[in-house]
Amino acid sequence: MADYLKEQGYKTAVFGKWHQGNADRFHPTKRGFDEFYGFRGGARSYMPYGTDNELKRDEDRLERGFGDFKEHDGYLTDDLAEEANSFMERNQKNPFFIYLAFNAVHTPMEATEEDLKKVQGLTGKRKTLAAMAIAMDRACGKVFDYIKELGLDKNTLIVFTNDNGGPSDANESLNDPLSGTKANHLEGGIRVPFLMSWPGKLKPNTVYDNPISTLDLLPTFLNAAGGDVNAVEGLDGVDLIPYVQGKNNGKPHEVLYWKKENRGAIRQNDWKLVRFPDRPAELYNIKEDIAETNDLASKYPEKVRKLYKKLFDWELTLERPLWQLERRFEGKAATRMDTYRKHN
Repeated sequence: MADYLKEQGYKTAVFGKWHQGNADRFHPTKRGFDEFYGFRGGARSYMPYGTDNELKRDEDRLERGFGDFKEHDGYLTDDLAEEANSFMERNQKNPFFIYLAFNAVHTPMEATEEDLKKVQGLTGKRKTLAAMAIAMDRACGKVFDYIKELGLDKNTLIVFTNDNGGPSDANESLNDPLSGTKANHLEGGIRVPFLMSWPGKLKPNTVYDNPISTLDLLPTFLNAAGGDVNAVEGLDGVDLIPYVQGKNNGKPHEVLYWKKENRGAIRQNDWKLVRFPDRPAELYNIKEDIAETNDLASKYPEKVRKLYKKLFDWELTLERPLWQLERRFEGKAATRMDTYRKHN
């Protein structure tokens, strides 16, 4: 994404979690980003590492640019917002793209005493989760306020989303009314919040109900930046703006696919098939049964066959994985899913 936007004259930066490969050859500054301030791995402490907080993995080290490792002061969520604001101040005369990848509210469960005091009526991880969310909300507010202060709000497209459903076992997040949790293909694992703001382009308080994908972000951003997404081959995403504006009344995606190891899912319009390694496939009508409690596989065997085959045909187009999970994690994923399923 950063490579394409750089071609349109954009300054590019990523702040926070990278998790796209720890090796030097995968570094953000070698993947189209002008600036990087964050950590190469997937999760780290929100507090600075040092004598009282031991660093155990090199991928957790805080890094500025390429190879300049130095820990921050204070609470990392706040720090990332300040870094994003600094970048905007320095580049306010240029078009810019920021990927602000808060690790909040990922484990480890760490919040400041000040934020914990703001949470009433909760205990344990749930209380810490709420305090961490308060910090992230505050950090987002700092960035949004500064966009306005710089006079850039009407010319800035903002997207807020996340990468998976809440890991209920790890941080006591609630995915109600959805079944499932992070690491499975029930709605609680794959359906996430998604908000867009672009004053003058998108009507406030608009709700768009058709399914979309984060794969749509690249074509959406590229077209918004003045590029031509039609010149890019092999994209699975689409430019969302015409759909959200009501200029295109079709659906961005008639079919969506998910896959992890032997697990997979396919959604065609409102019908969704979920394939498991340890039990028969299940079929749901998401529009009528968002909690996925009424398995219709035995009632519509022909639909199961067609969707199963369609999912398999899609898998035949994929590259062979370069690595796989240890098999024990497949078992853990099944247990995790069953623990957080809804029942009639």
